[in-house]
Amino acid sequence: MNKVLVSLLLTLGITGMAHAAGDAQAGQGKVAVCGACHGADGNSPLPNFPKLAGQGEKYLLKQLKDIKAGSSPTAAPGTGRKILEMTAMLDSYNDQDLADIAAYFASQNVTVGFADPALVEHGERLFRGGKLELGMPACTGCHAPNGVGIEAAAYPHLGGQHATYTIKQLTDFREGNRTNDGDAQIMRTIAAKLSNKDIEALASYIQGLH
Repeated sequence: MNKVLVSLLLTLGITGMAHAAGDAQAGQGKVAVCGACHGADGNSPLPNFPKLAGQGEKYLLKQLKDIKAGSSPTAAPGTGRKILEMTAMLDSYNDQDLADIAAYFASQNVTVGFADPALVEHGERLFRGGKLELGMPACTGCHAPNGVGIEAAAYPHLGGQHATYTIKQLTDFREGNRTNDGDAQIMRTIAAKLSNKDIEALASYIQGLH
C-alpha cells in the first residue's frame, strides 16, 4: 500500500486523543487580541493571516498548543510551530483557555472567497485527483470533496481559506520550514511533490471551495 496512504490511516487511528472540552461562549471573551489579525469572528480581512472561522476544533486546539510550544525561548529545534507574529501571544493562556478559543472560532461561519477562473481546472485536478504517478493522493482523502476536513482526525477545513496563506503553508511544508504535521510527515511528503504552479492553482481553488 502507498506509504502516504498508510500514514493517513495510522493518523486517523491515533488523533482522536482526549483534550479539554472547549466552551465557545467562554472563548468569545478570550479572543479580543486575536481579532486584529484574524477578525472578531475569525474571518481575517488580511490574506496573509488565516481565517479561523469554521475551522475544526481539534485542529485549532492542536495548532494553538503547537504555536505556544514553538514560541517558548527554551523550545528545542523542530518543536511546535514557530510563527514570528505569534511569539509570546499565547504564553498567558492555559489549556482550558486554548480549548475555549478553539471552540469559539470553530462555531463561527467561514466566508468563502473566489477562485481564479484561469487556475480552476489545474487546482481541481490536483485537489480531486492528486498526482498518482508520483504517489501523491488526492486532497479530498483528508480534507473532503468540499474542503471541510475531518474533525475526528484533526484534519483541517480548507474551503474558503485565503490563497495567500495557503500558498505560504504549502511552500513552508515543502521547504521544511513548517514541521508540525507529525512523525508521519504527511504534509511535507505531499508538498514535496508540488511545483510553485501547482501550489498557486491549489490555493486558488481552495479559496473558492465550499
